[in-house]
Order: sequence, then C-alpha cells, then structure tokens
Amino acid sequence: MALLKLQFKPGINRDVTNYSGEGGWWECDKIRFRSGLPEKLGGWEKYSANPFYGVCRNLFSWVTTFSDIMLATGTNRKLYIELSGVYNDVTPIRATFVSSATNNSLSVSSGSKIVLVTLTAHGALDGDFVTISGVTGTIGGVPDAEINANHQVTVVDANNFTFLVDTAATSTAALTGGTAITMVFEIHVGSASLVYGYGWGVGVWGQGRGWGSPASTPIIEPQQDWWFDNFDNDLFSNIRGGAAYVWERGTTVDPATALNTPAISLQAYATAGSFDPNAVPSAIMQIMVSQQDRHLIAFGAVPYGSTSVADFDPMLIRWADQDTPGDWTPTVTNSAGFLRASRGSRIVTALPTRQEILVWTDTTLYALQFLGTTDVFGLQEYAPDITIAGPRARISASNVVYWMGRGKFYAYSGRVDTLDCTLLNHVFGNLNYEQLEQVVAGTNEQWNEIWWFYPSAQSNANDSYVIYNYLEKLWYYGMMPRTAWLDSRLYSGPLASNNDEPDALTETGYNYIHEVGVNDDVSPMESYIQSNDFDLGDGDKFMLSRRLIPDVRFENSTSAHPEVTFTLQSRNFPGSARRADAQDARPVIQTAVDEFTEQVFIRARARQMSLKVSSADLGVHWNLGTSRLDVREDGTR
Repeated sequence: MALLKLQFKPGINRDVTNYSGEGGWWECDKIRFRSGLPEKLGGWEKYSANPFYGVCRNLFSWVTTFSDIMLATGTNRKLYIELSGVYNDVTPIRATFVSSATNNSLSVSSGSKIVLVTLTAHGALDGDFVTISGVTGTIGGVPDAEINANHQVTVVDANNFTFLVDTAATSTAALTGGTAITMVFEIHVGSASLVYGYGWGVGVWGQGRGWGSPASTPIIEPQQDWWFDNFDNDLFSNIRGGAAYVWERGTTVDPATALNTPAISLQAYATAGSFDPNAVPSAIMQIMVSQQDRHLIAFGAVPYGSTSVADFDPMLIRWADQDTPGDWTPTVTNSAGFLRASRGSRIVTALPTRQEILVWTDTTLYALQFLGTTDVFGLQEYAPDITIAGPRARISASNVVYWMGRGKFYAYSGRVDTLDCTLLNHVFGNLNYEQLEQVVAGTNEQWNEIWWFYPSAQSNANDSYVIYNYLEKLWYYGMMPRTAWLDSRLYSGPLASNNDEPDALTETGYNYIHEVGVNDDVSPMESYIQSNDFDLGDGDKFMLSRRLIPDVRFENSTSAHPEVTFTLQSRNFPGSARRADAQDARPVIQTAVDEFTEQVFIRARARQMSLKVSSADLGVHWNLGTSRLDVREDGTR
C-alpha cells in the first residue's frame, strides 16, 4: 500500500461545502493554528478563588503611582475593585435611611430564615442590596451579626422587603431591632441581558417608571454594562445609559480605607471640587478619559443646561475642562465643551487609538481628534454605511482596529476594510441577533489573535467564540462561555469572566486567567479538529485503509501518559451519513519523551474519508504534524 500524507490547508472554512473544501479543515473546538498546524488551546484557571455577584460585562486594569495593580469588575449587580485576589465592593450608594425611619423595623417568624423589614418608601427593587448596621441583640433568636451585614432583598411592596439569614428564628418577633439602625441601599441592580416584557413592574431600570407601574406596550430593559477609565489613580465609571461615578484611590500608601469606601456620583465629585453639579451629565452612554490631552469625555449625554435624563441625546459628545474632570461648565476660560455626531440615531461605542478616538454610531464610523484650538475637539467622518454588533464588539491590536458588524467583520488601519472571513455563514447564520449587546471582543496578543464571544441562535448568553489570527490570516472557532475579556501585560495571560448560573437571581461568577496550564480550570478541556472529506483522484474509486502513522507532539502535557484519539470517518457520497464504527478510532499515547504510538491500525473502505483528532483527558496538550495514511485503490464499487 502507498502512504498518503495527510496535509491540510490551515484555518477552518465553513463557507463552502465539506467536499468542495477538500484539502482543508472543516470543524473544530478549542484549537488554534501555529505555523499553519493545529494544536490544542492553552488552558485556564480561576484568577481568584473568590467569586463575585452578578454577570460581569467589563474588566479594566490600571496601575497607580503606589504600584497597586487594580482590577475593576463591573457586573449587573455590583461594582468591585480587585486587589491581591480580593474583590472589594465599592458599589455606589442610592439612599441611606437612619432613625427614626428605621426604628424597630424588623420582624421574624418562628422556624423561618426570612427577615421582614418595614421601611416606608424604601425604593428598592428585587435583587437590590442593602447594608444594615446598628441592630443589637438577637431578633427572635437570629444573631445580630447575621442581620448587620450586606443582604440581597426581595421586594414585598413599596414599604416592605425581605432578606434571608443563615439561622432560623426560634421565636416570632414583630417590629423590633432597636432605634439605632442604619440601612444603606446600593444603586439598583440591572438586567444580565436584554429583556423584553409587558405588565406590572416591567422595565423599571432606566425607564423612568415607579415600582409596579403597568406597561401596555413592550418595554426593553437593556443589559447593565459598565464603562471604566482611570484619571491618574482614580477610577471613573458609568452604567451605560446611566449615571457616572468616581472611586478615589486616596493618598495613603495602603489603599485599604479607599477599598472599603463606595464610589460616589460624578455630581458629588464635582460638588467636592467646588464645581457646578448640575453641569455634569446626569446620564452618559460611555465615559472615557482622553489620556493624551487629559479630558474626561461623555459619548452620548444629557446636554448642558439640563439635569433630566429625559433629555438624553444619544448623538451628543460632551467633555469636561482639561485636567479638571469635575468641571463640565463651558466657559471662555476653560476647555469644557460639546459637539454632536450627525449620521445615525445613536452612538454605540468609542475606542481610543494611538492618535484619535474612533466613534461608532449605528451607521457611521467617526474619528474624534484633539485639535488644541478653541474648538478643542473635531469630529471627522471616516466611513458611512457600516455596522457594529454591539458596544464591546471592537478591539485594537498592532495599530489596527477590528470589529464585528451585523453581517461581516471589519478592520481599520487608516481606512476601513472588510475582512476576508471563511466562517461568515457559521457565525452570522447562527447568531442570536436580539442579544448582540453581549458580543465582546478581545485580544490574545501572544498568539496574534482577535477573539469574539457571542450568543448562538439557540442561546440567550455568550456560548460561542470565533478567532481571527491576524498574522497568519486564519479563522477558527469553538464553544466557550465568556462575558468579558481583558488582555493586559499586567497579567500573565488574558483575563475572562464567566458565570455558573447566568439566569439565577443570586448568580455568582469568576474571573479566569487564560493560557495557564492545559485544562478547563480543574476539569478536562475537550478539544478536536476534523478535516474536510478527502478522496483519491476524482473520487470515483474506493479507498481501503489499513493503518495510520501519526505525527503528533505532547509538548506541555502534564499527564504521565497523554493521549489523543485519531478517528477516520468514511462515507461514499457527500450527502451520506458518516460511518462511525468503534474500530475506526484509535488512541495515540505518549510512552516517553518524543516517543509515542508508532502506528495504529484502522481499517476503513469508502470513496471519501475525513480525519478527526481529539482529546478529552486531564493534563493533555497536543500539537499535530503531518500524519500518513496507508491506503490503496480498491475498485469503483
């Protein structure tokens, strides 16, 4: 028999039929290409053993002048700043209630772990958080230490809410707790994803409705996203389409006090600096610091002269005075100002690059440039009639900006180009267009990769990814749930967020560090790649295979005897089902360094065959080379 080299074109192509793509790779999961050859992705593990509440939609890291490496983590329920593996809760405060409003406001029932709080016009929503302090003694047998804590509430009505404790009450107690109780409510929680609905209590967040207001028309409740940037040591943030906040690092070497202090509103920050708080935009789509010229900028904002969110202008760009992020009042003696984009209906997102800030509306790409004149900034139209999938669907790598549109991928390197993509049908034909706001782009610069995570058509959360290797110009894909991504040189690999229960009221999540080890945290990472069908000549003759000579490395594996499985799948026609007999799959096992199974005997007969290489065990990493198949012609029928 003759030996047939199994050499396939690098990258995955799903935009042609399996058979017409002969000589290439057809499908995969959790692999990448290096120098044109496939290998398993690097693994990941928890960045910190500590979880966070909510679904994280943005990660941002910065270094302070005290050499702190801070990580802002914004979820739909909390705002955290991580330092040394600890997630410090700095969620802004909405309201504080003290005596006499809180006097003797607690009730419990014997045998229950539910605490009822009676507080007139508390203003809370289901899932909001409140910190209670000042309760002394037990309440019906419930220790005061369990009540004096941070709780997630369930709303009963406008004057009552409940929360859970660990200890069941041993007796019934009504309207007690003392006269020194303080209740501090955090800003309202938001939705983990875009939600459509009707009826009572729908669409409270960001819709200007009171609790329990009816809706006779569909209400769109957006997913709650955070935007971050640092101005020197301090963190400036905003909820997309909502208020802006400031967390101040402080001037002490130890940031412990600051990390136990909630972020304050941008209005309060302006007041503390003796500036007009009414000049601060009361709602902002995205906040950003132009680091080169030190202006705090709001993309999409309530115009100057109004404090009503009803006046929000989604095409307006405003900025504070240079080097003075609290001063938003335009005067002839400062550089505060505004301008407006003209094409489109809303600003979707903005991204700083080396010399300009790119601004996407829903139809047009602009560039915002610092002029240094009395106009301060200028807005230049770069490309009309473009789309972008969502506010986080763009990223910059090697001075090129890449983004995912609503039907194709783009790149900007001084001009806008459409990326040649061999997975357009695979991605855009299996995409949940109602959840495009969840799409997140990120870089993996050590591998010259752009990653996009997106929700497939069958999912309401990100469950899929597609990768573009911009150095080798290759595409590949797979399944992986991630809600946020950060590739920073401050860490040994990219950071990414994921939630175990994305639909639960008390969902918790973790940040993971990628390109560490070879496993899915503590579980095996399953990976595979499968070729297009191949044949002999024009495909009119049958092939008979007897054995396969593998070419594979197990570099970086931690298993004592790592193995991959080689599978030959056969069929006679492109439209036929593949035969998947157990005898057509054989393991290839490493027995010593640079030594592995010499040959595997796989007997198959068909007009077309494909090769699949897979692994599903702990501690396995593999690099595929050029394997050979012992095959001969075996007639025409």
